[in-house]
Amino acid sequence: MHGTVCFRYSVCSQLSSLFLLGFNRTVTLDSRLLTCFPLNGVSNFVDMASSVSAQANPAPVAALQRGIVKMVLSGCAIIVRGQPRGGPPPERQINLSNIRTGALARRAPQSQPDQKDTPDEPYAFQAREFLRKMLIGKEVCFTVEVKTALGREYGMVYLGRDTTGENIAESLVNEGLATVRREGIRGNNPDQARLCDLEDQAKASKKGMWTEGGGTNTVRDLKYIIENPRNFVDSMHQKPVNAVIEHVRDGSVVRALLLPDYYLVTVMLSGVKCPTFKREADGTESPEPFAAEAKFFTESRLLQRDVQIILESCPNQVILGTVLHPNGNITELLLKEGFARCVDWSMAVYTQGAEKLRAGEKSAKERKVRIWKDYVAPTANMDQKDRQFVAKVMQVVNADAVVVKLNSGEYKTIHLSSIRPPRIEGEEKNKDKDKRFRPIYDIPYMFEAREFMRKKIIGKKVNVTVDYIRAATSSSETSTIPAFAERTCATVTIGGINIAEALVSKGFATVIRYRQDDDQRSSHYDELLAAEARAIKNGKGLHSKKEVPIHRVADISGETQKAKQFLPFLQRAGRSEAVVEYVFSGSRLKLYMPKETCLITFLLAGIECPRGSRNMPGGMQVAEPFSDEAMAFTKELVLQREVEVEVESMDKAGNFIGWLHIEGVNLSVALVENALSKVHFTAERSSYYKTLVSGEEASRLRKDKIWANYEEKKVEEVVHVMEEKERTANYRAVYVTEITDTMHFYTQDVETGTQLENLMETMRAEIAAQPPVEGSYAARRGDYCIANFSADGEWYRARVEKVQSPAKVHVFYIDYGNREIVPSTRLAVIPPAFSIRTLAAQATEYTFAYIQVPQDEDARADVVDSLVRDIQNTQCLLNVEHSGVTCPHVTLQFADSKDDVGLSLVKEGMVMVDVRKEKHLQKMVTEYLNGQESAKTARLNIWRYGDFRDDDADEFGYKLKK
Repeated sequence: MHGTVCFRYSVCSQLSSLFLLGFNRTVTLDSRLLTCFPLNGVSNFVDMASSVSAQANPAPVAALQRGIVKMVLSGCAIIVRGQPRGGPPPERQINLSNIRTGALARRAPQSQPDQKDTPDEPYAFQAREFLRKMLIGKEVCFTVEVKTALGREYGMVYLGRDTTGENIAESLVNEGLATVRREGIRGNNPDQARLCDLEDQAKASKKGMWTEGGGTNTVRDLKYIIENPRNFVDSMHQKPVNAVIEHVRDGSVVRALLLPDYYLVTVMLSGVKCPTFKREADGTESPEPFAAEAKFFTESRLLQRDVQIILESCPNQVILGTVLHPNGNITELLLKEGFARCVDWSMAVYTQGAEKLRAGEKSAKERKVRIWKDYVAPTANMDQKDRQFVAKVMQVVNADAVVVKLNSGEYKTIHLSSIRPPRIEGEEKNKDKDKRFRPIYDIPYMFEAREFMRKKIIGKKVNVTVDYIRAATSSSETSTIPAFAERTCATVTIGGINIAEALVSKGFATVIRYRQDDDQRSSHYDELLAAEARAIKNGKGLHSKKEVPIHRVADISGETQKAKQFLPFLQRAGRSEAVVEYVFSGSRLKLYMPKETCLITFLLAGIECPRGSRNMPGGMQVAEPFSDEAMAFTKELVLQREVEVEVESMDKAGNFIGWLHIEGVNLSVALVENALSKVHFTAERSSYYKTLVSGEEASRLRKDKIWANYEEKKVEEVVHVMEEKERTANYRAVYVTEITDTMHFYTQDVETGTQLENLMETMRAEIAAQPPVEGSYAARRGDYCIANFSADGEWYRARVEKVQSPAKVHVFYIDYGNREIVPSTRLAVIPPAFSIRTLAAQATEYTFAYIQVPQDEDARADVVDSLVRDIQNTQCLLNVEHSGVTCPHVTLQFADSKDDVGLSLVKEGMVMVDVRKEKHLQKMVTEYLNGQESAKTARLNIWRYGDFRDDDADEFGYKLKK
């Protein structure tokens, strides 16, 4: 007997730990566990190792070699491969010695139309399937007994690592799926004699091909051509179809045999594209980078495996589908491992959820693997605070951009990512050249788009996520691309609604199509495409077949004769609705009158506002002090807002003069009260004169803005100094973090803000390094702990206020002032280094001085909403006026304008004054009472029905003081 020595493959330890698809499997053989090597597409080449055993007799023997079965060509031929190392491994074809199986069907060459397709021989497919199910992906050992001149190798194949495993040829013969080549049998060869015995037994048992009837029922009716692929795909109704992958062209294109009807179809994976093999002019193929690796990745997991395929679409005779294997979805795994990129045109039909594909591609990009090794994110150079932030919308520019105000006070233009607003193209663009072109009214659906955005977000806080920065472009004589400044393109959301998606779904914008390698696009690009598809299907907006809406808007700005015709009508109308289209200065605006469908220039009555710089015949006129501030104030308050106007008269230039109101606020009065305008003598005959004078007097006393250099009378100066000595006015900067339903609020000192930020950053880093054990903390009332806030998933310092049950623990966040009910599993022991001994609780409770809190819930809710809108999450100035029962009573000032927040509420008629008797507070009380009188005169909010304090009942719930 000849002894043999096996030569094992050398496999790096990381091969067993890094397994991308999870397609590893185990085979039990002779009570031993044989594990196939994991395939990860990144291992190095492993040559097929072999060695020849030696014995006392020097006669050569067949070498025992090992490999993994890649493919079964037929019942008597297989392809085995080695282990991958740095790329696809080597392969070799092994033909089984001494047996013969039927030939599989073969399609006639397309270049020879006179030839016919060759069908299966009986039991040929059954023999192939027998081996496929037994061997694919498993380790075998084999010996090569004969090698022909043409390089064909014949030998014996055993399942497993040595010859004790199942002999494949014997199994085929035993099942009646192969015949023995008896012409080459030698009587002294026991292996060949066994084959003959097994064949005789199969004949006697009438197994396989030895059954009666000749096996004609085993011949497949293969269908190579589908006459109408689109109807064929539709007939499947996107339900999974059983199939066997017969060939892998590249990582994302496979040839599949659909069962049980034996359709041979080529399927391209929906939503993705792998690197391919380009055919050169000389017929050779040159692979793109990672094409071979991607093909092996798919091949080693799917080739000749039983799978299910969802046929999803058939554009241009190309069948798109998704291949599902019990161990994973190859489409998503190709993306995750950087072997493929998303393809927009076919992602729309992907039934498993396009977001999964984007997530897989994003993961590969972040890890910079394979095709993304040189990838640089569009916002890679931006800080997190610049990538995501909350801002207030100040203006809607056309229909694809907004101007927002950041917390720093800076204004920034944000363009909506990946959408294009309505526009005029072709002949319509050159139509009516003599007519003044007004895009907002003349471009179909531009006005509707702008109005949709204006009503949705103007004056509100939105979440901005920057997707990319579009570089500036410069126009040239040879280029057709217009010049654009640098653009910040972002996704803008409010209340969880993507504004761009909402625009597209209503047909007010279209989605930009990009080159496949252009990564500068919206982070919600697939949702935009889906929204556009819905709009097209439903025929909305730009996709409607109806006639486009026409807006015939008369612009009578500066048209004196037209203005004279409109004047009597506007005067009789009283208060008319309008939209502020443009702000020229603090007191000069352009209004759109929707009922009258006209544009007018409107001047605020009763005030004299600082003038801005302008061109005059003698040269440029210098701007007056605070003119820019006045214009900014007016813009922030009324630009693109719905307002009411009272027209009183017009000037010689055809500009209308009157009063403008927004949400109960008279803009003329607001400018005067904020020391940005003076009362004009023409206001004496109006009903707003007393309010204007009162506001001007208060501004003059504060010496604010335009009154900064105003000289008061000496007597008033002495009184002012005395009161300043009696009343302590020591304002300090605070940050308002929380406002309660009872009008109490919590603040953080700006001075200690950096300490808190550093503490939180360090604490979260320590928690991330050593996460707390879930459920290990038992909450007790009064304990300090750390809590995982539900809104952002971050850890904060907290105090337990009440333990209702383990699932309902009431906590108070000591650094921010807000409260929440959380399960005890989201609480943990506070690390000693971050306790209140290290840094005291930063949230301090206060309430407003000089004002009464409404007892009526609706009235109080209105005040709280106003406070949340104006001061929450903003920096203010705080001064303690006097102590209180539960917390100090304070006054707050806006950090920028220095206006008193409480006094503003009084002037807006939202609260009543709490009259204090202390002598040193009388000046503040008087100022608040004056503000209350102005609100009462203007009949604002609680005063809209007059002075209700003489009534028996108070509908607003105020406790009236006698």
